[in-house]
Amino acid sequence: LSEDAYFVCEVDLPDDTSGTKGEVFKHVTYMGVADGVGSWREYGVDPREFSHRLMEECGNILKEESEKAKADPSGHRIIAPAEVLAQAYERVKEANIIGSSTACVALFDNVRHQLHFSNLGDSGIIVLRHIDSDVAGSLKRNRKTPREDRKSDLRVAFVSQQQLRSFNHPYQFGWTGEELKDDESSFKTAADSCNTSIHIRRGDIIIMATDGLFDNVDIDDIAKIALEWEQKNGFIRGGDIAARELRWSMGNSMSVQSCETLPELARSLCEKARENSLDSSVDSPFAILAKENDIMWSGGMPDDCTVIALHCVGRRSDDVLDRSNN
Repeated sequence: LSEDAYFVCEVDLPDDTSGTKGEVFKHVTYMGVADGVGSWREYGVDPREFSHRLMEECGNILKEESEKAKADPSGHRIIAPAEVLAQAYERVKEANIIGSSTACVALFDNVRHQLHFSNLGDSGIIVLRHIDSDVAGSLKRNRKTPREDRKSDLRVAFVSQQQLRSFNHPYQFGWTGEELKDDESSFKTAADSCNTSIHIRRGDIIIMATDGLFDNVDIDDIAKIALEWEQKNGFIRGGDIAARELRWSMGNSMSVQSCETLPELARSLCEKARENSLDSSVDSPFAILAKENDIMWSGGMPDDCTVIALHCVGRRSDDVLDRSNN
């Protein structure tokens, strides 16, 4: 019933930057979320169809590219997230699926430790990172709380940019049955999306989500929930990253436990978003922003919520060495 949709796809594609002319394949992970625009119901259109088909085609494109690359590596390569979105959007239009949707698609390169993503609308990505205050730069250091009183150095290291025409009116991929000539239209293409690459460090937690999360849960509360998940499962003990560094030096990444428990983090974030969306007693991030735009709104913002969580631990979950350490 959800207007939200998502995909996660792991594929093997030729690495055209390795200097081997496509002879070396790289195992890469793609993921994406989309949020169908609910106002299409007023016109008798199911808003789920566009977003679900867009994400489905993203996965189809990557699987097809992987199969073709196995037959002829020289003619294929790793596809940029914006290109994946562009091709998927064209397929949705060719199928004449009426509707519109925001979308965010990302590629995680575990060799170069890079996260590449393309985002159009108000879905997005945040990166959480433990930044030891002894070595952190002045912009990241917590100067307000004494060192002995701090429970954790988990910080928000990155927040993606939204693309909005106006408050609560995001730009989106859309199709009415014909191309729109209006430059003022909310419909945009992958070429108009925000394309960014960021460096990812071992231990980082990446959260990709639709606006149902960010409208209802403050970013600092997202970090708090992530820390609770880390501590519950033993990735961080007492907020001290020194023990984690020692564990890593001994070859124990706890990758199996991370793989098995990561869905708990995504579920906890969705549940918190739903709880806050139905709470009229506390202003949500959406309500605060609404008032800044002279719109009287109190409490949460009821909406669908989809969360994809990633935990960068340094080893694959099927690593034999790491499995023996768990």
